[in-house]
Amino acid sequence: MTPKRADELVPGGSLYWVIRGELTCRQRLRAVEPFVDGEGIGRCRLVLDPKVVLVEPRPYRAFQGWRYLEAKDAPRDLAAAAPGAAKMPETLRRELRGLGLL
Repeated sequence: MTPKRADELVPGGSLYWVIRGELTCRQRLRAVEPFVDGEGIGRCRLVLDPKVVLVEPRPYRAFQGWRYLEAKDAPRDLAAAAPGAAKMPETLRRELRGLGLL
């Protein structure tokens, strides 16, 4: 399905990934390309920047479909939230978060 607000998303929006119940990273959205598949169903291709940016992890339950995050609600990039943390192994980051140290 094509997102209803695609025109708002492309100039600077990101797709945020929920992994293991947390928002963990994002990729910049370059384009949304609607098309109709061989069965006549409307679909879309998401063209994403290949660079994956780690974000400040936040619990978020899994879902199906589109969710829109306003800029004020989006998690900060991890590099801004905790400089140097992106270089740590994920297991260490999770442990430090669990201890309230990150």
